[in-house]
Amino acid sequence: MGPIELLVIEFPGSKFTGGMMPELRRLVESRTITVIDGLLVRKDDKGKASFTEFSELDEAHDAAPLLEILDHAEGLVSDEDIAELTASLPPGDSAAILVFEHTWALPLRQAVVASGGVLAANIRIPGAVVDEVLATVPDQP
Repeated sequence: MGPIELLVIEFPGSKFTGGMMPELRRLVESRTITVIDGLLVRKDDKGKASFTEFSELDEAHDAAPLLEILDHAEGLVSDEDIAELTASLPPGDSAAILVFEHTWALPLRQAVVASGGVLAANIRIPGAVVDEVLATVPDQP
């Protein structure tokens, strides 16, 4: 497998518009990523959380388009993970937890292994952190 990443995408007021679906579909169809697990978490107005696996969604659910991008469900996110990942989710809000494989990296991984190499580190720096650092760097001529 390629590197695995987990994203938590919050939807204030539990308003999932589906606006992200075209880009997610494009990434899946181009084999850039493979969605291998996912679930929805919703907190009621009192802060009690409930969750639904993507594989359990029916066509009537407002987030049913997420089921279309799920390749297979691995069950990689535990109840403890869900609680930790959504602890700061405000009451009345919801979140999608996506677990995906960086499929684009498979050929590179195979080439590294075939050449006798070993991946020594795999560090992901969030885009917001990169933007913050770049904002402090003076413009170059």
